[in-house]
Amino acid sequence: MRRSSGVEDSVMGAGLLAGAANVIMQLSRPGVGYGVVESRVDSGNLFKRPVKRTRTTITYIAVATLGTDEERRAYRRAVNAQHAQVRSTERSPVSYNAFDPELQLWVAACMYKGIEDVHRLFRDISDPDELDAIYRFSAPLGTTLQVQEDMWPADRAEFDRYWNAQLAEVHIDDTVRELLHDVAALKFLPKPVSAAFGPFNVFLTTGFLPPRFREEMRLPWTARDQARFDRIIEVVAAVLGRTPRPLRRFPFNLALWDLRLRMRRGMPLA
Repeated sequence: MRRSSGVEDSVMGAGLLAGAANVIMQLSRPGVGYGVVESRVDSGNLFKRPVKRTRTTITYIAVATLGTDEERRAYRRAVNAQHAQVRSTERSPVSYNAFDPELQLWVAACMYKGIEDVHRLFRDISDPDELDAIYRFSAPLGTTLQVQEDMWPADRAEFDRYWNAQLAEVHIDDTVRELLHDVAALKFLPKPVSAAFGPFNVFLTTGFLPPRFREEMRLPWTARDQARFDRIIEVVAAVLGRTPRPLRRFPFNLALWDLRLRMRRGMPLA
């Protein structure tokens, strides 16, 4: 059995294998999905600025979980400047505003859910005390932006109640589904890269998705697929168990270093 190594390993680069799955979960709420589909912020568009968008997302997770209070406040200001431009119009099929704390709570809940699921898979965690510690460690994912501390579920039991209730709000229509399939298929990367690795990433994404989200994405999954996915997870977990912590944390530690350098030099953070 794989051994856990403490809450300090809650941020691991291998979690990025589930990145597209987590994006799907976040955008499964129509207000979030259409906020991305209709966003007028080109600098945050994955398909127009893939490197920058990836950097800012990784940096947010890094600063929320590993950064200082000062760094979180600085990054909040930078993200807020981008979010100020994301709001629905009279032609939007759903109403949304990037400053809506309920939508931000959902996005943060998906990020935490991804962290928990990845740790259950890669580190074989089942000890309630350690899971509770990871949950407390992950709370700044929600409270770094507009989510007030009293909105973030107080413990894992309360989080589970929140999560199960919010699943009723999950709905992915054809417009958002097409965008999300392109994300999973790596269509934001050069064609040779997406052609070579896209199908495998769609497979991994489907494996990391909980069944409710697979259904919304209309992604088939068989027992044979699950067995193949389990074998891949076992290999990754075995490699992680022999990898030094700085490498396990890459690229999140690099993103935090980059943020601190940008702050010192007065450069844009997001």
